[in-house]
Amino acid sequence: MFAIVKTGGKQYRMEVGQFMRIEKLGGEPNTEITLNDVLLYSDGENIKIGKPTVTGAQVSARIVRQLKGPKVIVYKYRRRKDSASKKGHRHCYTEIQITGIKA
Repeated sequence: MFAIVKTGGKQYRMEVGQFMRIEKLGGEPNTEITLNDVLLYSDGENIKIGKPTVTGAQVSARIVRQLKGPKVIVYKYRRRKDSASKKGHRHCYTEIQITGIKA
């Protein structure tokens, strides 16, 4: 059984018991959340495809932790102009564990 869920502008394939690292969601660790934008649901034999989402389907998950990704350095250099800029960025993620899929 799996579902394809849209969250944070991206689509993820989720199965029960799986740990996922998705775009940052608000909430404390060990908090239950539900993801309602289910685009596709499959129970092994039947497949339900949403137009755009499957009505009544939802994925429940538990927030494991909030974390940041690796630092990304952006360095821009313009030759012969005595100009350079350096910026850094760390992306925020939420790690979740899928606890159930309902259709």
